[in-house]
Amino acid sequence: MGREQWKKIWVGSAGNMVEWFDWFVYASFAVYFADAFFPKGNDTANLMNTMGIFAVGFFMRPVGGWLLGRIGDRKGRKAALTLTVTLMSASAVLIAIAPTYAVAGYGGVAVLLLARMLQGLSVGGEYAASATYLTEASAEGQRGFASSFQYVSMTAGQLVGLGLQIVLQRTLSEEALHSWAWRVPFIVGALGAGIVFYLRRNMLETEVYAHDEGAQADPERGTIKALLAHKREAFLVIALTMGGTVAYYTYTTYLTKYLSQSAGMAKPTASLVSFCALFLFMCLQPFAGKLSDRIGRRPLLITFAVGSTFLTVPIMMLLRHAGSFWPALGLSLLALVVVTGYTSINACVKAELFPTGIRALGVALPYAIANALFGGTAEYVALWFKNGGIEAGYYWYVAGCAAVSLIVYITMRETRTIDLHRVGTEAPADAARTPGRQPVAD
Repeated sequence: MGREQWKKIWVGSAGNMVEWFDWFVYASFAVYFADAFFPKGNDTANLMNTMGIFAVGFFMRPVGGWLLGRIGDRKGRKAALTLTVTLMSASAVLIAIAPTYAVAGYGGVAVLLLARMLQGLSVGGEYAASATYLTEASAEGQRGFASSFQYVSMTAGQLVGLGLQIVLQRTLSEEALHSWAWRVPFIVGALGAGIVFYLRRNMLETEVYAHDEGAQADPERGTIKALLAHKREAFLVIALTMGGTVAYYTYTTYLTKYLSQSAGMAKPTASLVSFCALFLFMCLQPFAGKLSDRIGRRPLLITFAVGSTFLTVPIMMLLRHAGSFWPALGLSLLALVVVTGYTSINACVKAELFPTGIRALGVALPYAIANALFGGTAEYVALWFKNGGIEAGYYWYVAGCAAVSLIVYITMRETRTIDLHRVGTEAPADAARTPGRQPVAD
């Protein structure tokens, strides 16, 4: 991989890291600011209200996927990526200055809701623009490796957020964290987004997009009409995302709260478990991506789905009774090793399904819909089961989502050797055939 390609991956990844830092710290610091925006009362109910607003951000992601996916296909990947980080910076500032319930009543909730809507718009486009950019910027035969840096950067953002949380937990009192210190990560996120905005203004467009210049005048480029010519591919993106996104959010954003509230672990210890597990998880991504370049995408996806279907329930039950750092870390890492089969390659798999003229929108909108339905609601569903006294029901929910995706992985075609230089927006000639019956020559 040449120096120029590494530069593209670095710039795309740096922005992705800041985007997901801002997205993640809302969930990880929710235990501290949940009571700030609602009347004092049931802690679990207040956390559910706060995570309900978190879920609203996911329901804005399809809108962001459509808007920014369209911009990415019509104006370029660079334009979409620059806009996403601008929206994320604005949302971080709003959360940092949002007034509490004691100051403005439910006015603070309104500010929080607006900020989450902006975050949803931003991340709805960021995922697809980043996935498309990293996949297109890679050398031939290295798409799995290059695109794996999307989850490297996403996880790095979470690690920075968790690291900041651990530092604040160990240097400030519980009272200070609940009172004002929860605003610190959002200020940090806004500053980081400003730096990335500068980097992205000077980033290079991908050669795949630049070589498609002759088709850029197509009026249907980046439109819903063009996407409808790829209905099967769009359905595949939704279906293959379903199990992966639920499992991912369960073992990342929800894990710390699960360990502290359900397993009875101290918050600092729970945060440290998540930090260590996520660091090792991040390091695994390039290796798994590289493996997919050799053996294909489907073997890794199938391994993930089988593992999540049959191991989720025992892992979650054992985590509930882990009791201390090392058992909790071992179980968390086992779960994340299984999830790596999805996270390391899902970006390139989705990008490989579409031609250049509809690639950003084709990845963005179906993926955002799947995340709104399954990823964004994961924590709320988990807390709903917990509040209803049947927390174990959530474990079976995660396993069931993985089982559905397993069926899709088994029947879908291999995408490793598909040519990314397919120009325009036209559907392939065999698009009407069942995806599982579309072989790709090695």
